[in-house]
Formats: sequence, structure tokens, C-alpha cells
Amino acid sequence: MSTATSLSLETRTKAQAFGLGFDLAGICALGPAETAHAFEEWLDQGYAGTMDYLPRGRDKRRDSRLPVPGAMSAIVVAMSYGGREPSGPVARYARGEDYHDVMLERLRALHRWLDEELGYQTAGKAYVDTGPLLERDLARRAGLGWFGKNTNLVNPSLGSFFFLGALLVDVALQPDAPFEADRCGTCTRCLDACPTDAFVAPRVLDATRCISYLTIELKASIPEPLREPIGDRLYGCDICQDVCPYNVKFSRALSADSPYAVRESLGGKDAGTLAREILGMSPDEFTAAFRGSPMKRAKVRGLKRNAAVVLANVGTPEDSQVLTHALADPEPLVREHAAWALERIRERSETGL
Repeated sequence: MSTATSLSLETRTKAQAFGLGFDLAGICALGPAETAHAFEEWLDQGYAGTMDYLPRGRDKRRDSRLPVPGAMSAIVVAMSYGGREPSGPVARYARGEDYHDVMLERLRALHRWLDEELGYQTAGKAYVDTGPLLERDLARRAGLGWFGKNTNLVNPSLGSFFFLGALLVDVALQPDAPFEADRCGTCTRCLDACPTDAFVAPRVLDATRCISYLTIELKASIPEPLREPIGDRLYGCDICQDVCPYNVKFSRALSADSPYAVRESLGGKDAGTLAREILGMSPDEFTAAFRGSPMKRAKVRGLKRNAAVVLANVGTPEDSQVLTHALADPEPLVREHAAWALERIRERSETGL
């Protein structure tokens, strides 16, 4: 018997996941979600804001066997998107290729490999962030980490700058031991650092105050009291992860060939430069600059809205020209935020602040 065939299917499966470029891999049995009650309470409190797709999937999220009939096990993976790179106006996860596409392709390759190993076609489906699953629940049960006070899954040797994905299959695989420990201790750095006070309590995030929600998921006007705290963040926010001691110590630098390496349209640009460029973009220029990027989610109107807020916070009187031009934008959302930004810059210029 060869060494490869003497290893268990579970060990070979996780080794194949690592070979496909994932940084963590674990296995758990499917069933009732341990965090379903907390998730539903979070929804009932209105903390999901306008993310209407979350309540729609609540029934299936209660039990991870429901999304794929007959599925018994989840192969849960994580893929690092860096953490050593400088912070900036775009959150690290969104600077390169769209993680949905990257990870789904690799999870489907893992599924094909599993079929070949077993000699028959298994029923299953790969999920990356878009299905009715509580991925953190599965990941903790698969031994990949614990829920940090900032609500991110934290791994003791990788931190939290990683994406999660899961392959659900109708194969009874031996599960890994769940991650039971809470290693946050008394630390509250993530809670204290949030500029918009988005944490209602440890591990409870009011998404409607979160900069990532405000700059990505929210399609309407950003509430005025929250515009200034957004600062120079154009798309997403890494603050609560940046300050986490596990990321400070264990996050990894991206390799030069990583699909999440910063794209040319973003590389080396400060918030003001990027905001000015985006405000001047036509829809076609936006499509060309952000093809294959997660930033497409905000659409051009959303990014221009965000760009106006950024210039309101970090711009100078010289930015009045690009903002004045934005007053003629066909989108009322852009015009509203550009007018507000012009007023903010004028006030700052008059007061000398």
C-alpha cells in the first residue's frame, strides 16, 4: 500500500485543499447551526439594515443540511488575502480579483478531485459568501478558529485576513474537532478602534453603522452623522482587523502571484487621488477599471457617492472643480453627496481647519 492510499480520505482531502492554494482546511458534519438563534436575533434587531437577502435565507441557515439535499459533510476552507500590506482607502480584500470567482473555481476543482478519489459522482455544491449558510458556524465547527469580538473568525496562526468557503457533499466524512477556545481574553482593541461605534457589544455588529456596509451594501444616501467618521475609506474598512493582536503578529504578506494582489487601477494611489479619478469616470471607464473586481458591487454611482464623502473629509479647495462637475451627474445620489462635500470643503477653508 502506498503512503498516499494509506492516509485517510479526510487527510487526503485536506491535503488536496492545501495543494489548491487554500491556507486552512477542516471538516465538519452538517446539521442545526449553533449560532442560528443569535443570527435571527441579530436580524430581528434590524442590524442587517437593507441587506434583505439575509432574512430571505434564514430558514436554510438554521440547518446546514437544507441548502443541498442529502449533504452530510462540509469541507471548510480559508484563503488568506494578506494583512501585511499598508492600510488604505480600499479594504485589502477588494484590491485584487473577486474572491468569489477565485475560491469557487478551486472548490469545484476539489469536488472533482473527491469524485475521482471515490470513483463516483458525489452530490454537492460549493459556497463562497453568497449561499444560505452561516459560514463562521461551519468554520468554527471544522476547527478553523473562534469568533473574535469584531465578529470575524480568528485563527491562532493566521489571524483573520482570510476568506471562507465550504464544499457541501453527500459523503459522511470524519469531522475535525471544533475550535472551543475563546482567545480574545480581555482585549477590546477592535471595539475601541471603530470610528463609527458599530459594535453594540462584543461580537454584536450593527451593520448599519459599519463603514463596510455604508460604502458597499447601502445603496441610498449615507447618513450625515456617519460621513465624517468614514474618513478616507472609499470602499470597505479594515480597522477592527488592523488592530487585532493576532493580525499584528500572524497575518501574512501576499505573494507576487496572488490573485488578491492589488490591481493596477488602485496601486499606490492615496484616497484623494483615487476619489478624484472615480468621480471623473464614465460608466465604461468604471467597467474597464474594475472588471473582475469585488468593487463592482458598489456600482459606479455608489463609488462616486463614496468618493465625494472622501473628498469632503480629506480634500482641499482645489477639489471643488471635480465636485462641481459631479453636481451635473445623472445620479441624484452622486449630486447630493457632491453638494455636501463642497459645503464641507468651503466650511473647512473658511475656518482654517
